[in-house]
Amino acid sequence: MVTLKQLRYLAALARHGHFGRAAEACAISQPALSMQIRELEQFLGVTLVERRPGEVMLTEIGREISRRAEDVLASARDLADFARHRSRPLTGRLTLGIIPSLAPYLLPRMLPALQSQFPDLQLELRETQTRLLVEEVKGGALDAAMLALPLGEPDIDTMELFDDLFLLAVPASDPRPCERRVAARDIDQSRLILLEDGHCLRDQALAFCATIPRTPAPGSTGMTFGASSLATVMQMVAGGYGVTLIPQIAADVEARDDRIKVLRLEEPQPGRSIGLAFRRTSPRKADFAALGEVVKGCTKT
Repeated sequence: MVTLKQLRYLAALARHGHFGRAAEACAISQPALSMQIRELEQFLGVTLVERRPGEVMLTEIGREISRRAEDVLASARDLADFARHRSRPLTGRLTLGIIPSLAPYLLPRMLPALQSQFPDLQLELRETQTRLLVEEVKGGALDAAMLALPLGEPDIDTMELFDDLFLLAVPASDPRPCERRVAARDIDQSRLILLEDGHCLRDQALAFCATIPRTPAPGSTGMTFGASSLATVMQMVAGGYGVTLIPQIAADVEARDDRIKVLRLEEPQPGRSIGLAFRRTSPRKADFAALGEVVKGCTKT
């Protein structure tokens, strides 16, 4: 019989592309992992792995079986979760992913509330970009992820948590008063500083900018940047290098610098919808609902 252990080893090999790293991730020796893969090949009667000196490549059928193995492993985890979490919500282990433009600002509000209300919860966090979070939720490595909606993934269900408006962060020397609303057409896109490719916040800002006529202000430098964190972006704004769109949830932390001024945009104000994403087949819907109520409670304004 094919075992879950063999499928887990094959999935790890597909992810890492190396016997040694896959064995380390599975906490077994490399020869033991290699033997289990060979036994799986013998049982199925196909070659799953093309072995070369110093590297490993899955065959075409190996890639397909690895993909199906991820589905089987996710279902097995769901089965265990169903039995383990029937009595009380948010007990035991929960693996939660969160995007970088949300984690530093939401977690300090959320974690104390979770610890107080659900002391038996063992929360494991993973901060990375949306694309990776979605893949890890689909594959079962994560139970759920907090990110920007919509996703458009047929195997993923989502739950809306809160709306996060965008604000315009400018250098403190900007002549516009803080109480004044800024029209979208007055944003000089040539001075807009954004996160680097791969961050959903960049995509959302670009989608908003696509609705703005390109009318650069006189004397603008035409310089654009890409940064890996909001903190870096805000330091560039503070230094007078440009302006940026910042989520409201991050403003209290990132706009404390006296060299920065935050302005609201005219109605309808742009923003993003933050939600929880989880596998459609997951049996932990009650856990996710309880988690969602905690998040909603700590983000009310």
